[in-house]
Amino acid sequence: MEALLSQFSFLSDEALQDKNFDPSTIEDLMKLFEIESYKAWAAAELEQEREVEEAEAGMQEAEEYLDSVMESAMDEFRRFEQELESMAKHEMEALVQTAERARKMGNLMEKGASVASKKYIEAALNSASASMKSAWKGLSSGKVHPS
Repeated sequence: MEALLSQFSFLSDEALQDKNFDPSTIEDLMKLFEIESYKAWAAAELEQEREVEEAEAGMQEAEEYLDSVMESAMDEFRRFEQELESMAKHEMEALVQTAERARKMGNLMEKGASVASKKYIEAALNSASASMKSAWKGLSSGKVHPS
């Protein structure tokens, strides 16, 4: 391109100095400029396409890496979730066992309290019966209790 500019400068000087200068020589030079411009444009377009392909390849690599990292994170999350579920299940089973033991203990205490109250009532009835018998004996024998 610099050679063409130098040639154009030379022809421009010649056109100013020579009255018999043929303008078609400048037209030929302008065609060469046009051809050189198309070549530069095609080269720039090729370079741009190459850069686009490189960018697309880089994007593909980044997407694959992101997919890999995301899959790895999801696997770790799934393992963590399973571990938490397992821990929660064991804790719930332990709580159910504790509740069942407490229920059985409550039933035993209820039965014990029921037996104890029956024995207390029976003892109270026996004591009341004995007191009544003693009082009847005293009335029938004529003796009065000193209290």
